[in-house]
Amino acid sequence: MSATIRGAYSNWPRYNSELVKVVATLDDTTLAVQPAADRWPLWATIGHAACQRVFWLCDVAGAPRVEGTPFPDAGNNCPGDDDLEHVLRARQLVDALNSTFSVVETCLDSWTLDSLAEEIGHPEWSGDWHPYTRGSVIQRVFAHDISHIAELNEALGRLGLIQVDLWD
Repeated sequence: MSATIRGAYSNWPRYNSELVKVVATLDDTTLAVQPAADRWPLWATIGHAACQRVFWLCDVAGAPRVEGTPFPDAGNNCPGDDDLEHVLRARQLVDALNSTFSVVETCLDSWTLDSLAEEIGHPEWSGDWHPYTRGSVIQRVFAHDISHIAELNEALGRLGLIQVDLWD
């Protein structure tokens, strides 16, 4: 039996915890900050990161959905990508980050090193969809989280606020 992938992503739970701690401190005014004219408000960026976990891990890779995840239609209705009207507050974002990280945890504990080469595809999805490997999906979600944490940190740093500490 192959080992699970948790060891390869051993810091991810701490990164999520640090992200949650910072998001919990943000007020509505800060969450409404739009770092640049062509960027989403911070609430949408954070919500988007959480929602994309569900899309990639559940919709694309077939991981089981965790009850309480606020994104039942992640492929079509994510903050930022599809919805900039339903503003999410800090408590909602914390709940979204925690519930979607439960999906991540399930994958870290059930996916094996051997399973990472497995191709995942949805032939019923038309267009330029192509198969991914389970490994490319988990790497994509991890990198996506880190990318948006860096984006959040850049904005928070400019505001003189506490940032998500990934370097413990």
